[in-house]
Amino acid sequence: QVMLVESGGGSVQAGGSLRLSCAVSALTYKTYSMAWFRQAPGKEREGVASIDDSGRTIYADSVKGRFTISQDNANNILYLQMNSLSTEDTAMYYCAADPRRSLMTSIRVPGVFNVFKHWGQGTQVTVSS
Repeated sequence: QVMLVESGGGSVQAGGSLRLSCAVSALTYKTYSMAWFRQAPGKEREGVASIDDSGRTIYADSVKGRFTISQDNANNILYLQMNSLSTEDTAMYYCAADPRRSLMTSIRVPGVFNVFKHWGQGTQVTVSS
């Protein structure tokens, strides 16, 4: 059974940085999409960044140039490096995975979170001004 466990969240001042990690186990798909989503109170869950098994990446416009998604295939870890954080980045951040490689191209489509198959429990990121 696929398990995703996020870590690395916390509180930071605006302008600061955080790196989120997602430990992945039992992901045996030859092709896949992995992604980071976030959900702020009262808002729908939104895609932040995605990556597929080939290393191709896509970012939401709101984080492009500030966030970087990467994967350590040897250690089965997905990362999200977040720089120049603002208060608008405050949210619960979730790691997700799915065997469909094509899903990663839809990361910016509202509601795409509904079709990702595997989820972590989330890690809170709070950015203060």
